[in-house]
Amino acid sequence: METEILARIQFAFTVAFHYIYPPLSIGLGLLMVIFESLYIRTKNQEYHTLARFWTKIFALTFGIGVVTGIVMEFEFGTNWAVYSRYVGDVFGSALAAEGIFAFALESGFLGVLLFGWNRVKPWVHLVSTIGVFLGSMFSAIWIVVANSWQQTPAGFHIVGEGFDARAEITDFWAMVFNPSSVDRLTHVWLGAFLAGAFLVMSVHAYYLLKNKHVSISKRAFKIALAVATIFSLGQLFTGHRSAEGVAENQPAKLAAFEGHFEANAPADMYLVGWVDKENKSVSGLKIPGGLSFLLHYDPETPVTGLDAFPEDEIPGQVNAVFQFYHLMVTIGMLLIGLTLLASFYWWRGKLFKQRWLLKIFVFAAILPQLANQLGWFSAEMGRQPWVVYGLLRTSDAFSQAVTDNQILFSLILFFIVYALLFFLFIYLLNKKIVKGPYSDEEAENRPFTKEISENFTSS
Repeated sequence: METEILARIQFAFTVAFHYIYPPLSIGLGLLMVIFESLYIRTKNQEYHTLARFWTKIFALTFGIGVVTGIVMEFEFGTNWAVYSRYVGDVFGSALAAEGIFAFALESGFLGVLLFGWNRVKPWVHLVSTIGVFLGSMFSAIWIVVANSWQQTPAGFHIVGEGFDARAEITDFWAMVFNPSSVDRLTHVWLGAFLAGAFLVMSVHAYYLLKNKHVSISKRAFKIALAVATIFSLGQLFTGHRSAEGVAENQPAKLAAFEGHFEANAPADMYLVGWVDKENKSVSGLKIPGGLSFLLHYDPETPVTGLDAFPEDEIPGQVNAVFQFYHLMVTIGMLLIGLTLLASFYWWRGKLFKQRWLLKIFVFAAILPQLANQLGWFSAEMGRQPWVVYGLLRTSDAFSQAVTDNQILFSLILFFIVYALLFFLFIYLLNKKIVKGPYSDEEAENRPFTKEISENFTSS
């Protein structure tokens, strides 16, 4: 296998595995802030218990997320030396900003968040929770800014020629607010909130089905459902905004998303389909003129197609980009449908009587994760053959001194280590879920209510 392909596979594997955890940290951070704020406002001990329980799970996701993210920084230097030299000044400034605004904030408050229970006043602990949550949000800002600059470069000039060429920042804020950064950031944030909310609903739906921790689980499920409903609907807006930005700044990528080949013709929108790149055709179920209508509110308005670009400037795997993009959209619509259906039953006062729906939510935690992964795969594969859009090709960006055997060997080692980390994560997560939200001390001091009696009898 070619060195370039192996290098791309290795980086895709490591970044995809890493990206399991940051969205959970961001999403759980929001829920932790809500739970703790409600505790301070109402003095209801159940909100305090929820905040402590989900802080433990947050710590697990945060820790593994940090460990798995470090590897990528080394890959920039080992496998992508030309890329590192080319974007080092730009990427370096974004990473420096992440260290100043995100890691400093998170590390400053993380100790209080994890170990400050019963040691500081409740409002002080809430401030630390908000600080850690904002730190995770700021971290996403600078990573998305750096990646968005590669999609839509701005605020720079090129110094040097050939392999010695590199980008230097001329306007820091133009680099930060490049044409795609804001739309992509809001889309990433909302995806992270959904990942956290669906994990919370999954765990507490499981408790409700087992008739365990019923009162506290009903509270947690309703709060997470409200968060998920709001932000799943919000994804419609941010997704549409992102698509409009891609149409303006990366028209070849948008054409690949919908398998649109004709250079200047109205574009259909496919619900499902299969792209035949060689014959420049798509077979499937479509809405005629649907993409043209979404972009221009007119089904007859032409949209730039892949035929308008040279063959070596369009994605090599158009069908894969098409499938990833449409699976992401399908999952997004499924999340909206699930949350609206659950909200309807909530409004009717019958939410927790629908055991079939709770069973769906137990397994639905995987859906936002899949959508987040598919979205990134669509964006990154759709950008090909460019690693910096219109400026640096992926084929020119990898390290010339690294061999395919070296990359393959390290890829196998990474797979083994990451598999062990994943199984460790699942084991520890399951252990915390099985133990439940109450600490040993809280369990001993809980009153012998009807709920506890029913649980004891049923067991």
